[in-house]
Amino acid sequence: MRSRLQTLQPIIVLVTCPTAAVARRVATQLVTRRLAACVNLLPGIESVFQWNGKVDRCRERLLIIKTTAGRFEALRRAVIELHPYDVPEVIALPLVAGHQPYVEWMQDVVGPRR
Repeated sequence: MRSRLQTLQPIIVLVTCPTAAVARRVATQLVTRRLAACVNLLPGIESVFQWNGKVDRCRERLLIIKTTAGRFEALRRAVIELHPYDVPEVIALPLVAGHQPYVEWMQDVVGPRR
């Protein structure tokens, strides 16, 4: 079982989306469901990757998602449910430092309801 401190640990989750419409839909749902405090949508990235034995590339949108470690698994499941890719990118990075009032706001938004 995770401690309260581990559950509230802020993380950044990266998700790529094929279109602006998909990116908006995923971002809106994550915030609406309180799985993310904030999602930034970055347009115009190009991804290069191996897929089905060949090098492929595509234009995508990048979601930068602010949440907590305790919400990651539910967030991951939601992305898989909402995303059109067979294998969507859903990777989490630790947030090692941040403006404390922002971090506390983020933790409050996605934390358990009182």
